[in-house]
Amino acid sequence: MTRAAVLGAGSWGTTFAKVLADAGCEVALHARRPELAKRITEDGENPDYLPGIRLPDAVRATADPAEALLDAEVVVLAVPSQSLRGNLEEWTPLLPREAALLSLMKGIELGTTKRMSEVIREVTGRGPDRVAALSGPNLAREIAEEQPAATVIACPDPDRAAALQTVCHTKYFRPYTNVDLIGCELGGAVKNVIALAVGIAEGLGFGDNTRASLITRGLAETARLGLVLGAELTTFAGLAGLGDLVATCSSPLSRNRTFGEKLGRGMSMEQVVASTRQTAEGVKSCRSILDLARAHGVEVPIAEAVVRVCHEGEEPARMVGEIMSREAKPE
Repeated sequence: MTRAAVLGAGSWGTTFAKVLADAGCEVALHARRPELAKRITEDGENPDYLPGIRLPDAVRATADPAEALLDAEVVVLAVPSQSLRGNLEEWTPLLPREAALLSLMKGIELGTTKRMSEVIREVTGRGPDRVAALSGPNLAREIAEEQPAATVIACPDPDRAAALQTVCHTKYFRPYTNVDLIGCELGGAVKNVIALAVGIAEGLGFGDNTRASLITRGLAETARLGLVLGAELTTFAGLAGLGDLVATCSSPLSRNRTFGEKLGRGMSMEQVVASTRQTAEGVKSCRSILDLARAHGVEVPIAEAVVRVCHEGEEPARMVGEIMSREAKPE
């Protein structure tokens, strides 16, 4: 059995631990809080983030990162993106030297505008052949319920991607491989920001035409930025691009869409944050994505509008009007 460590016991980390176990791995799930690790071990489920889902016996929980990482061949990173660097600085001395590192995170680091794989390589010193990212239309609850879903494992080393594909392929979870790490990571990060915009529009009472327009133009923003950064255009038409974008912008299970909807209904940022248990990555990443786009001279009007609403106090009702009143141009 492949030994895997999943660092982060939120809904997606816990779900992916289940996927790995169902694929035949022995899994150590690291929970930051000892009381949560104890309950997962005793009850066989994560009551805080995935209640009602029975975890396989091959999943064991621990609050000790050294215990979780002992002899791990695959290390899965599933913490909020803005906390990755700090966590990795603690975990790096414990990482098995030959382990593959797989990122489940979808964000761009504030300040540095680095993708998650770039942060991982910088902190751990691992080469590009050992760092991969998983991205796609992967709403945790549906996968935990074993509803069929597909995803992409991206790594510059196709052999590494194929090896990781094998360890998480189940009857309900189908991973594809891709060497375009930049495109897959960028698609996963930007779609959270577009989902915030869609949620805001939904909260304001707009319908399907508005949602479809924001999704389509949001995909164009993502592709423009991706091409400048060296991504492949075809990636954005696939699971890590359009697939993830549609799922995140359409589902009530999406944290970012739900966060935006609450803003559109008139709640303040402080009120929405107080009512939200889990991280909506786009709220913070929208600023780093805008910084990244400006540094490369790329227009991202939807991301810019989301930053104004989330961080500059603009009224949500103005957002759609400002986007619609931009200068007319060819598609």
